[in-house]
Amino acid sequence: MTKKLILLGATGSIGRQTVECVEEANRRRPGSFELTGLSVNTDLGGLLELSKRFPRALLAMGSTSFSDTEFLPSQAAIGTKARSETSSQPGLAGSLQFTGSGAVDRLLEGCEADLVVNGIAGSPGLKASYLALKKGMDLALANKESVVMGYSLLASLAEKNNLSIIPVDSEHAALFQLVNRCGAQSIQELCITASGGPFRDKSKEELMAISPDQAASHPVWKMGRKISIDSATLANKGLELIEAVRLFGFQEQRVRVLIHPQSLVHAIVRTVDGSLYANLSSPDMRLPIDIALNWPNEVESSFGKLDLAGKTLSFFEPDLFRFPMLRLAREAIRQGEAGTIAYNASNEVAVEAFVEGRIRFTDIATVVEESLSADWSLPAGDLGSIFYHDARAREKARAFIAEIKC
Repeated sequence: MTKKLILLGATGSIGRQTVECVEEANRRRPGSFELTGLSVNTDLGGLLELSKRFPRALLAMGSTSFSDTEFLPSQAAIGTKARSETSSQPGLAGSLQFTGSGAVDRLLEGCEADLVVNGIAGSPGLKASYLALKKGMDLALANKESVVMGYSLLASLAEKNNLSIIPVDSEHAALFQLVNRCGAQSIQELCITASGGPFRDKSKEELMAISPDQAASHPVWKMGRKISIDSATLANKGLELIEAVRLFGFQEQRVRVLIHPQSLVHAIVRTVDGSLYANLSSPDMRLPIDIALNWPNEVESSFGKLDLAGKTLSFFEPDLFRFPMLRLAREAIRQGEAGTIAYNASNEVAVEAFVEGRIRFTDIATVVEESLSADWSLPAGDLGSIFYHDARAREKARAFIAEIKC
């Protein structure tokens, strides 16, 4: 039976690799997947190129540079059923059905699928996750912010609609496998690994002089600019720590982070008898994507196979003095959901300021710490309150950045 997919963030890192997984699966097992919807933020050329390979997919672009009627006037007025029917007409390939700030919302409403792959970057991904679950579609989740900002909301919606949230990040996909195989009741401790980024051996003084281009160059993984910088500060691992606590329902002190430069071990669990079980594969994001696409079925994957012969594995405790973003993530977790919203929002603002040359690399953590000094012991039970806390944290971060002398 063909599984229908909507791919959000189709030309980003996750999106491109998802397309590879879909095409490889259909080559090996014809008819495995059908892409019924594709979205991008601004990459019109990339989206139209994909439409040639998947001519039945509805297309959405979130950029507000175009009106909803500029490319396909007739689509603005037609209903959901008509949009679905016209998507199969040959003449529509290369045309946008949805554009503007609500394009992804309308794509999710007007497109039928079994699974939504959310590869949107940043906080806008939360609303997309919410709408996918509300529409009754399972969610393969690569958008960290959905979990960090609003997981309790998403989890209650998934439970209500009997849907699955399948993590796609390599570490959480690995934990997902381990927890399902060992059973949550048998697990005493979770552990996620971090490569340590490109600067794990640099002193605090050297870190102060790091440029945005240096920070955006990751030694192992091929990722976007923002996530690469987050990896360099270990903010990415802080977000993943928050995700692990939320996704698997473990207390913060029962989730550990280890530096593992080889990036071959993605997660480890310690069972109640003290034994350790690890998930290992080559550092290839296509493997966790492949697993998520096929869940709950297990199929042979073409990606990530690892031969351990000749490999050396090493592990270190993270240095919280040089890389305080991990410590701050734990503080945010203790403050509650509003605290983790503030952690994410202030980090996004700080990274943007760093890229623009307004603050130093080491100032990113300082901005986040200052933002977390406010009172975040407030509820965040719906989208309105979540984005209120998000806006409040951004305002506080921007005000503090304005006072920094770079």
